[in-house]
Amino acid sequence: MEAITEGVNNINIADSYKKNRIQVSNTKKPLFFYVNLAKRYMQQHNEVELSALGMAIATVVTVAEILKNNGLAVEKKIMTSTVDIKDDSRGRPVQKAKIEILLGKTANFDELMAAAAEDGENGDLEEQGP
Repeated sequence: MEAITEGVNNINIADSYKKNRIQVSNTKKPLFFYVNLAKRYMQQHNEVELSALGMAIATVVTVAEILKNNGLAVEKKIMTSTVDIKDDSRGRPVQKAKIEILLGKTANFDELMAAAAEDGENGDLEEQGP
């Protein structure tokens, strides 16, 4: 019986897990960690879903705007909702805002990434004067 229950639980976890989703926290990692991770996910999957709760929403929006302003991503979908989070200290559920932003590659994403990689290899950033 335990094996069946465990199998059902694993199915639910697999269904809710997406390979191209980044769940952003505003305390654990620096901003550009998420920017670079999103670039890598777009290279692999052609799109990335940024997701955050509560105070981390500002971080997700900033990451999306950096990618868009650099010409790397276009918005495909933005979803907002509220979710009930169980607060152990209060013993009752608390509602938190949630945002999910789906970004896709731009037509020239690969060219821009190749140019950025080339700049990094050649050290062009160091050669630029005042």
